[in-house]
Amino acid sequence: MSKLAIFGGEKAVKTINPEMERWPIYTEEDEAAVVDVLRNRNMSGSDITKKFEREFADWMGVKYALGYNSGTSSLMAAMYGAGVRRGDEVICPTITYWASCLQVYGLGGTVVFANVDDRTLCIDPDDIERKITPKTRAIMAVHYLGHPCDMDRIMDIARRHGIKVIEDVSHAQGGKYKGRMLGTIGDVAGISLMTGKAFAIGEAGMLVTNDREIYEHAMALGMYERTDEEITCPDLKPYTGLPLCGYKFRMHQMSSAVGRVQLKYYDQRCEEIRRAMNRFWDLLEGVPGIRPHRADESEGTTMGGFYLPHGIYVPEELGGLSVTRFCEAVRAEGAVKCLPGCNAALHTHPVFQTADVYGDGVPTRIANSDYDVRRLDENLADAERIGERVFRVPWLKKFIPEQIEEYANAFKKVVENYEELLEGDPGNPKTIGAWYRNTNEK
Repeated sequence: MSKLAIFGGEKAVKTINPEMERWPIYTEEDEAAVVDVLRNRNMSGSDITKKFEREFADWMGVKYALGYNSGTSSLMAAMYGAGVRRGDEVICPTITYWASCLQVYGLGGTVVFANVDDRTLCIDPDDIERKITPKTRAIMAVHYLGHPCDMDRIMDIARRHGIKVIEDVSHAQGGKYKGRMLGTIGDVAGISLMTGKAFAIGEAGMLVTNDREIYEHAMALGMYERTDEEITCPDLKPYTGLPLCGYKFRMHQMSSAVGRVQLKYYDQRCEEIRRAMNRFWDLLEGVPGIRPHRADESEGTTMGGFYLPHGIYVPEELGGLSVTRFCEAVRAEGAVKCLPGCNAALHTHPVFQTADVYGDGVPTRIANSDYDVRRLDENLADAERIGERVFRVPWLKKFIPEQIEEYANAFKKVVENYEELLEGDPGNPKTIGAWYRNTNEK
């Protein structure tokens, strides 16, 4: 066994190709599309956005797509389109980014948090069942870190209880569940397209649905210049001409222009990412203490762009070695993005416990409820500690076999020498991860 780099040995990762993790991929074609918008002084229109919406809808295989200025806005519009109003509840996994649910406050609704499955890290269908009340309006199915949710069970629960399903595809653009595109299975989906995501076009988001009523209500929430021409719903017709809430949520046309170019190459680029990431995990198959966080592709289920890939940590197989110490040793081997944890449990943040956002005199989360929904957080202790069993791995964008092997060897080497790390292991901090981004990341 070679000496660990953390103790002065040679690093496992000896060469780093900068193309391996460079993302997004922008070319002269993207630049030309943006320059064309500028030269035509067409930044604030909707004509390019409408073309992008049509192309995106065709790619997804849905009837309708609406371009938003962010994924956050698209998810708020999805909630509104799904009928979320004052006093209503949206069930959301507690392990996700805040934009999956926090904007429900702006609709007068609230969020009820559910646990996550410790293998997929996605919302636990069993806990969804436990959290449904007469006030439940929708389930937020977050395909977390690119892993598809168990959509068969979620849709069965939703249909039996007469509630809507919103898919948050912000981590999983282009992924599939049993051959179906993520975002096309529920009633409506919101999708972030910001620069850090796999499908990256700037600050932008997209809503997709096959439901005309949801589409029109989502448009009415915050789309300037469009309610006159497309509204058919009787309850909306008297108010055409202005967005109902005064929001201006439309996508910027430079982002739309980039999106049209990116869409042409996205599937091809994602395929190379999947090939690289699957090779990485194949090399680590059977290594004690670590498990891949990836979809079983045998039934046509895929991870899309493998956004922010992570692994599952099993400390019991490594003598109880903390994930914090494990990741420290892997980083020393040259895999510098190996960080412990993931998003911290949202229900533990003060904005979901004590914040009075709108001056109601009580926490906003319960301001429009006839009971204290925070009581439903009591079974989420396991989620609060999920960071002890999750770690980040390199997001590999190119299939370069020798580089992939070096990264895999960094993890293997640490596992092979784990006993040396037990002595002096300080353990994990009280909390791992953060509500916004991993606090261990520099």
